[in-house]
Amino acid sequence: MDSTPMISRTFENFEWIDFCDPNKEDLKEIAEKYQLDFHQIKDSLEPGHLPKFEKEANYQFLILRAFTSSMGQGATSITEFSSKIAFFYNEKKLITIHRIKFDFIDSFNANFAQVEDLLLFLIHKMLNTYQPPLDELDKRIEEFENTIFLKNDARVSMEDLYYLKMQTRITKKLLVIFQHVMNQLEVGKKNKSAVQDFKDRLFQLILKYDEVLENANNLLNTYHSVNSKKTNDTIKLLTVFSAFFLPLTFIVGIYGMNFENMPELTWEYGYFFTLGLMSFISIFIFVWFKRKRII
Repeated sequence: MDSTPMISRTFENFEWIDFCDPNKEDLKEIAEKYQLDFHQIKDSLEPGHLPKFEKEANYQFLILRAFTSSMGQGATSITEFSSKIAFFYNEKKLITIHRIKFDFIDSFNANFAQVEDLLLFLIHKMLNTYQPPLDELDKRIEEFENTIFLKNDARVSMEDLYYLKMQTRITKKLLVIFQHVMNQLEVGKKNKSAVQDFKDRLFQLILKYDEVLENANNLLNTYHSVNSKKTNDTIKLLTVFSAFFLPLTFIVGIYGMNFENMPELTWEYGYFFTLGLMSFISIFIFVWFKRKRII
């Protein structure tokens, strides 16, 4: 385990040991040394493992995920969005295992009286990681709305809208699982109010992500409606032009035939009569369209 980054701190009433990205051999050593279930140790480094809580005879096992990505990176899965921390703890010891470095662990300098105090501090830091992506999603929704409703929808990418909706939906699901685990967490009487605060914060975050998801769905529907309206306007314009030129083309086609017995071809006013007829038809169609409010 010499190659594995490890932080070990001794507080007044307990010890905290933190492992960053241990390998398989390290995991076996950790399980043997601290008498931990090896399957739970494996769960702690499985990339896609969801949050969970288990209570054993000598310790409690907890996995939570912190948001570690950026909404602008095109991530579309839980493993791309977040990274987890596994907690093994009892009254005398807290062991944390994770794959990547976390700033709130590396820059840690606080002091705590009990394991639960440190545990809740770390959970609080993990919960805070979900606020910046929410703010970013809100900002992007507002930018898309301004772009679409200010008639600049050509600059809106369907791919960007898809990612926005997908990222919001996955993050919300992750928070729902986070909430389920927090409902199972057992703490002492002193920390019950702190846990309730976390539950309230999670509930608020889920509601806000749900609101962003609803806005994203409405935005997609609006985008499709705007594009459909543009398509309908184009078809309407082509139909109007066709209505004008179809009868005129019919007249031109008739008098363009090369038959010898066509009296209008030798009539002195035939050309002017034909032009007058075509003008009358055009004016009649225009007036009819106006009365029907088609144009």
